[in-house]
Amino acid sequence: MNTTIANLAVGEQGVIKEISLESIPLALLEMGCLPGEDVELIQIAPLSDPLYIRVNGSHLAIRKSTASQILITKK
Repeated sequence: MNTTIANLAVGEQGVIKEISLESIPLALLEMGCLPGEDVELIQIAPLSDPLYIRVNGSHLAIRKSTASQILITKK
């Protein structure tokens, strides 16, 4: 099922399917947030932003608006 990182529940995993290069910060791409990589939602901040994810062995904090631009397939 296709969805976005922003729609995952804590502990859910997926595989990055598609990224809009225009709307995703270059730093995320450099840290391995690329199509084909596994991603897991680790934690959601108390006010629902940012989201803490694990991708490519790294833990990253990303804004919910950015997470909603990253298309994934749930595992």
